[in-house]
Amino acid sequence: MLGYGWAGLFRTYLVDSPYMWWPQNLVQVSLFRALHEREKRPKGGHTRLQFFLLVFISSFAYYTIPAYLFPSITAISVVCLIWKKSITAQQIGSGLKGLGVGSFGFDWSTVAGFLGSPLATPGFAIINILVGFFIFVYIINPVAYWSNWYDAKKFPIFSSHTFDKTGQPYNISRILNEKTFDLDQEAYDSYSKLYVSVFFAFCYGVSFATLTATISHVALFHGKSILELWKRTVSSQVGDNKPQDVHTRLMKKNYAEVPQWWFHITLVLTFALSVFACEGFGKQLQLPWWGLLLACGIAFFFTLPIGIIQATTNMQPGLNVITELVIGYIYPGRPLANVSFKTYGYISMTQALMFLGDFKLGHYMKIPPKSMFLVQLVGTIIGSSVYFGTAWWLLSTVDHICDTSMLADGSPWTCPGDDVFYSASIIWGVVGPLRMFTKQGNYPEMNWFFLIGFLAPVPVWLLSRQFPNQKWIKLINMPIIIGATGNMPPARSVNFITWGAVGIFFNFYVYRRYKGWWARHNYILSAALDAGVAFMAVLLYFTLQSKDIFGPTWWGLDSDDHCPLAKCPTAPGIQVKGCPVIS
Repeated sequence: MLGYGWAGLFRTYLVDSPYMWWPQNLVQVSLFRALHEREKRPKGGHTRLQFFLLVFISSFAYYTIPAYLFPSITAISVVCLIWKKSITAQQIGSGLKGLGVGSFGFDWSTVAGFLGSPLATPGFAIINILVGFFIFVYIINPVAYWSNWYDAKKFPIFSSHTFDKTGQPYNISRILNEKTFDLDQEAYDSYSKLYVSVFFAFCYGVSFATLTATISHVALFHGKSILELWKRTVSSQVGDNKPQDVHTRLMKKNYAEVPQWWFHITLVLTFALSVFACEGFGKQLQLPWWGLLLACGIAFFFTLPIGIIQATTNMQPGLNVITELVIGYIYPGRPLANVSFKTYGYISMTQALMFLGDFKLGHYMKIPPKSMFLVQLVGTIIGSSVYFGTAWWLLSTVDHICDTSMLADGSPWTCPGDDVFYSASIIWGVVGPLRMFTKQGNYPEMNWFFLIGFLAPVPVWLLSRQFPNQKWIKLINMPIIIGATGNMPPARSVNFITWGAVGIFFNFYVYRRYKGWWARHNYILSAALDAGVAFMAVLLYFTLQSKDIFGPTWWGLDSDDHCPLAKCPTAPGIQVKGCPVIS
């Protein structure tokens, strides 16, 4: 609901502007048109609705294979099947726990599960992301690991977990006060500094760079237009003078705009409730009122620049790290305060961008803005209540949920996203950035990424000014390149490889060779594949998996790429369960 307030403040810039086109919405627009518009079937072909139903049924039926009968098909790592006893080979070849060379999957959830549909992502954004992925995963990470930076060989080459100085999983219970749930400094000093894999450390460095690159990029490439729009808004001349496309003109002509005070009231009421949630209930969330105010300030500041990038590239650079960093420095040793601050600062911003994207969808579909507001408001309240109840129910009924060492083979409850969230609460909340990214910790050099990110868009901007006729230069988006691996983890190499392959095939080859087919069917194909997977996943859970009935026991039932050695350290003398000890 806080996101609703931020969305209302930035509608003029991110919805009404014809330059903010929100690529993901084109999938929904194509689906709605296929479902609702009457269409005559072309001779020898199908209507768009018939095409949607054919793909939906096929996707629905096929998903039983990767989701239930043959989960291993989601990530096939050829190198691991050849070199079954080599740690290095499996580190290179594993698509889930390594670099993913030669890894692929036959599952739409592998393709679109973490990065969204590649069919809805512009071709230039796909290239930017793949360039960033290649640089980070195939150049920076291997050089850092095999050069043993930060004792990298003591830990896996790809991991989001935390470790102690001996290479063992970090025992958090040894450094937490059981009563106050904050850091026991004496216990921490006598135990070990916190270590992470070199990959995870550079993930945070890249996150720092993405943040400053976003600010720099938007200021250089969009600062002038933002300033102009703001001036016109203040002078009440926006409606007459700003660039308007046909959608904006029709919406302004036919429908009354949502009064701005609706958003202001929503924002004020929700902020008041948030203060009550933080200060009440015995202050269990650990976050004081001033922390909430600071989190809201961060969300307010970054909604516009990150919204511009998402509205034009379909990619969203994350604020999660900067929120964790800020509260970690100001209020260290309190894990619940850290994740609460992250929720109010980062997640409220992502919700705002979701609302803005929905407003743009209503813009395209000519839905009255007031109707959109009310439907979103009611849907948000119902949805959040259902999500909360479902989460509580699952935590209460699923044994060993999220504990991969205790779950049965084929269990879907591995929680990769929550696993990363938990590690982040330890790094930023319990130990804190002061003991991680300064001389007190192991990774002070990561702070240089702030400067690297800030300067990175400058050469591209200078080139675009020097060669204004070379339009491809403006397609180089440094925040996207730098932040390409922002979803890693929980996303893995195989997700990027398959996502990129599908995206390049449809948005370059099919688009250029069969442009008519692409224009008619591309976005409907994306929606149908998503829908088929979603419906089958729900059906499998309620009919079989909720009753602990999993697929037949065989080699392919593991939700794994059969690269067990990829998670092993390569430093001499480090003992890890399931791994050979290197002498």
